[in-house]
Amino acid sequence: MRITFSAAAVLLCALIGGCQSQSDAPASSGYRSESVEATNPPYESMLIPMLREYGHRNWIVIADSAYPAQSRAGIETVVTNSDQLKVLRTVLDDIKKMPHVTPIVYTDAELKYVPEKDAPGIDKYRKDLAKVLGNHQVQSLPHEQIIAKLDEAGKTFKILILKTNLTIPYTSVFLQLDCAYWGPDAEKRLRESMQQK
Repeated sequence: MRITFSAAAVLLCALIGGCQSQSDAPASSGYRSESVEATNPPYESMLIPMLREYGHRNWIVIADSAYPAQSRAGIETVVTNSDQLKVLRTVLDDIKKMPHVTPIVYTDAELKYVPEKDAPGIDKYRKDLAKVLGNHQVQSLPHEQIIAKLDEAGKTFKILILKTNLTIPYTSVFLQLDCAYWGPDAEKRLRESMQQK
């Protein structure tokens, strides 16, 4: 029996499960609320163990698809092949399970000003992001300032970058981990007490 090249390709794809149909293929641009993702995304299985290891001054970045790979040894980049808001929700939910860390949330100041005509879908994205962040207090800084903070932290502390398939600019969300059981007010009182001794 003779098998044509196209038939052989279809058969091979079926056997190894490595081909996407057009309906499964990621869109080339714009905001999508849902997207293609692996059956068991590696980032999900690694998050809890990593969060147990991470502490005060570690960072987790939920990045858009153009976020650059960085060369510093302490920075680990994981390509999630998943929707950005889903990844962000998963990370925030997992942090909530941790007794020792809480997130300080940063977003790019530029995000407020990106117009819909230049980045279709950004208006919907901003509304959906606000829902995911919920009651979290968000600090907004120019992108370069946040990158400078990351660069400085990366000299000493580990950083995890979860790269998503979102293709809208200035949408990365930066989570600086802080101590959940010792806040700035307690630290201030401690320092004042030490000065009085």
